[in-house]
Amino acid sequence: MQSQTIAFDAGLLRRYDRPGPRYTSYPTAPQFHADFGEAQLREAVQASNEEPIPRRLSLYVHVPFCFSPCFYCGCNRIITRDLARGEAYLARLHREIALMAPLFDRDREVIQLHFGGGTPNFLTPQQLGDVVDTLRRQFHFADSQDRDISIEIDPRFCEPGWLPELAKIGFNRASLGVQDFDPKVQEAVNRIQSVEETRAVVDAARQAGLRSVNIDLIYGLPGQNLEGFGKTLDIVTEIRPDRLAVYSYAHMPHLFKPQKQIDGALLLDGEAKLALLQLAVEKLTAAGYVYIGMDHFALPDDDLAQAQARGGLHRNFMGYTTHADSDLIGLGVSAISHIGNTFSQNPRDLPSWEVAIDTGKLAVFRGMRMSEDDTLRADLIQSLMCQGRVPVAALERRYGIRFEDYFAHELELLHPLQEDNLVRFAPDSIEVTSHGRLLLRNIAMCFDRYLTPPAADAKPRFSRAI
Repeated sequence: MQSQTIAFDAGLLRRYDRPGPRYTSYPTAPQFHADFGEAQLREAVQASNEEPIPRRLSLYVHVPFCFSPCFYCGCNRIITRDLARGEAYLARLHREIALMAPLFDRDREVIQLHFGGGTPNFLTPQQLGDVVDTLRRQFHFADSQDRDISIEIDPRFCEPGWLPELAKIGFNRASLGVQDFDPKVQEAVNRIQSVEETRAVVDAARQAGLRSVNIDLIYGLPGQNLEGFGKTLDIVTEIRPDRLAVYSYAHMPHLFKPQKQIDGALLLDGEAKLALLQLAVEKLTAAGYVYIGMDHFALPDDDLAQAQARGGLHRNFMGYTTHADSDLIGLGVSAISHIGNTFSQNPRDLPSWEVAIDTGKLAVFRGMRMSEDDTLRADLIQSLMCQGRVPVAALERRYGIRFEDYFAHELELLHPLQEDNLVRFAPDSIEVTSHGRLLLRNIAMCFDRYLTPPAADAKPRFSRAI
């Protein structure tokens, strides 16, 4: 098993701080292509229905609207205060559900539903309830206690009185964006948010009986420093959410136009950014949080930590989840589905998505069908990102390969990482060490056959590892 401690070696982290995928999927989204469309998605769904043991379903609903722009944001979102746009979007979303749901056999249970964005609470509780009611009528929702219905919330635009309403709808998990409580940092990224309004939403969620609350932070934002970020971490650990995500800010204004509003003079150098990461790791682990991997922390009794301990953790486009054995259905603009051995994505721009829905088509503009090699590598990377290990013997049995022959080139790539004590070789597995836990992306990159060295003048497609 992987080490449960984290060794922080600034020099090592600096050396491995290079761009790479976050591996919410393998193959990653840049490998999707236009040859995969509606017909291929319908075939994939039919094949998944015919499996001897049909997989359960996870649903993702994308709400693209935000009331104001956060300059650091790289999400697919539309800035507006026109609530009528939400009504028009919902009308088409209901039609998309009516197009997609009949393709799936009714005996396939929905075990997870997540609303992401954008700002899902751009919609009122009544509007959100209408969407959930439509999904309940069209799909078969599981009654099990481990069923998750979750939502991302911007506390600046959420009345605490909404939380009991959301709980009545069935929501049992909430994720709150915070990023940093330092007023100077908030001003630099155009997100003014008080501790009081954030705490009020967390308290209301707990009083309403939600099972779990997550808080998102970002390190590396313009103007951050150890003192200010340390205060934010102290406040957050006092609030004590069940889960925490501490993301690295990826400054890529060539991909995300809002980031052009950020004053480059306020950005941190590598040393300062590493110091913030170290502070976060030290403070959160001292406060009793378990490092799950890839920026995520959880309390020991949280479902994520328990799933990792028993080997049931999974990673997909919604992040870490406890629901490994399920097909993912993405609904709304830019949403991604993972059905069987296929990926498919809806159009990333709203007009194209609207045209597809208005003409009665499944809104697919690109995707891919995984090869046997893709499936093997996805299995390997999934285990690495979730459990911190490559189960060599299990993969050999499952795929009928001799690992050292099949991955001879990859093992050569892994050798320098072994010398740097990021991984160690056990008799039937490759284990991530305490030094490698913060560099899971780098280890996974050794097994990614699609990665090619970028041209010298090419702008990066992926964020940096640290």
